[in-house]
Amino acid sequence: MKPSHATSSDIAFTPTVKAIQSRKGSRAAYAGMEQRGGWRTAIDPELAAFVEHTRSFFLATANSEGQPYVQHRGGPPGFFRVLDNQTLGFADFKGNRQFITTGNLEDNPKAFLFLIDYALQRRIKIWGTAKMVEATPALLSRLLPEGYRARPEQIVLFEVEAWDVNCPQHIPQRFEADDVARVLAKRDARIAELEALLAARDET
Repeated sequence: MKPSHATSSDIAFTPTVKAIQSRKGSRAAYAGMEQRGGWRTAIDPELAAFVEHTRSFFLATANSEGQPYVQHRGGPPGFFRVLDNQTLGFADFKGNRQFITTGNLEDNPKAFLFLIDYALQRRIKIWGTAKMVEATPALLSRLLPEGYRARPEQIVLFEVEAWDVNCPQHIPQRFEADDVARVLAKRDARIAELEALLAARDET
């Protein structure tokens, strides 16, 4: 979907936001960014690589009255996929069945994704529109992680309008438990190997 704004960042930088930027002294820097083309509007290799390794993100929607709602979605690497240069998709697994996001998107398709990688201290913001569609066999074959024990309820398709990489300040560095376990297992195997070599030397 092509952005309907004169500059892609206008999706977030409303006149009110720009006025505040002017008062706070940051408008000139962002005006320069806008003159250079603004935020990216298509899924490029950088965003695709980030999505490919994403295990957790947040999806924000708002209902017809403007009431916001944020929902967490997670899964193994590969549960969140790039479908084409404008579309992201994922299987919406069965949960508490409140269907707040589903209802919000029926009333208001505007949506926002917040992706964060704690290990790399990096975050990406994505604006666009989203919709829930039926979990057809064709879509599930592309979006359902192999071997992942979860029941898909429906499919979420997200059309990107603009995205931006946030500054890494104040992101605490954290690591996934299974990543830490792999590193520790490798270390322990190396220690065992060295201990075996030392024991063999002592025997000789």
